[in-house]
Amino acid sequence: MNMKFEKIRVDHCVPFCENPFKVRDDFAMELLVQSISDYGVMFPILVRPLANGTYETVSGHRRIHACKKAGVEMIPAFIRPMDREEAVICMVDSNLQREGLLPSEKAFAYKMKVDALAHQGKTSVQVGQKSSRGLVAADVGESETQIQRYIRLTYLIKPLLDLVDEGRIALSPAV
Repeated sequence: MNMKFEKIRVDHCVPFCENPFKVRDDFAMELLVQSISDYGVMFPILVRPLANGTYETVSGHRRIHACKKAGVEMIPAFIRPMDREEAVICMVDSNLQREGLLPSEKAFAYKMKVDALAHQGKTSVQVGQKSSRGLVAADVGESETQIQRYIRLTYLIKPLLDLVDEGRIALSPAV
């Protein structure tokens, strides 16, 4: 793996295209901003270099946002060249362990990872091989059916998806 570590400019980092994980200005963000102000960024972000000299953020969107709010201009980063599918898998895997994820965040993350695995050709419908949904299910400790349910949420219109995120519609009826 060709990866290097260095401090990069926060303003040279761009969000991952179609990042399903929301960055919220909530109490947890206030705590992160205060921590970064007091101690700096303790865990490097993961980025992939882009052709124009900027970096696409794979993991660390919240830390970048907190740095901007705290007025921090440089952030420690692991810079790793990777294709889109590798970046999707890294982004999803590094964020799914977070607490308090919304159903929509899980839904779009699972869908992105399933699509990336299928595009990489690492799964097959041949006998004896797991589907990409099966691999994602094994990775996150959910059933393949539950992964399929979450992915079905991605077809909802935004007002209905918002009701699911707010807990006003349960997962099964929404599916």
